[in-house]
Amino acid sequence: MDDRVEIDMAEFDPVPDSEETDPGRRHWRETTDTFGRVYDTVLGITELTSYTEIANVADCSPNAAKKHLDRLAEMGIARADRESRPARYERNDSYLEWQEASRIADELSVEEIIDRVQRLEVRREEFEERFETSDPSSVSVFEQEDHDAIHERMAAVSEWQAIGRDIRLYELARQMAENDGHILPA
Repeated sequence: MDDRVEIDMAEFDPVPDSEETDPGRRHWRETTDTFGRVYDTVLGITELTSYTEIANVADCSPNAAKKHLDRLAEMGIARADRESRPARYERNDSYLEWQEASRIADELSVEEIIDRVQRLEVRREEFEERFETSDPSSVSVFEQEDHDAIHERMAAVSEWQAIGRDIRLYELARQMAENDGHILPA
């Protein structure tokens, strides 16, 4: 007598649903409306991406994603390439920089901002002297033979570039703080 049990393999899904394996994604889906999910998704996109791919990540229909992406582009939060088929979108880094500068202007006094910029400028000058240039992109990080030296040089150039970005942000924040939240005087 054969006691083997036949198992219907169709009952077993080799790839579990992403919401089953990622409770954070399930929570995001349940607590965030479609616009919010498209917004969150586009903020994570650093290169032009089709609205259909964005819809997939945002867990919504392509039509809903495109509608919200067009709205985000009108608001300046996203950049759109509507000439491509399908239309493609990416985050607008200028918007994020403005948002960060606005936060700094709200949190710090003009004097604190000026002090921070002065400290950053001193650090930038140290890098310029060390690498004998004012342009971090002109520094070759691979001139070293030792892996640790290459890694250290890459980290230094990255920090130098971040300092340049921070100086721009704090200068923008200073302008906003001095002009009641506006970039230009009224």
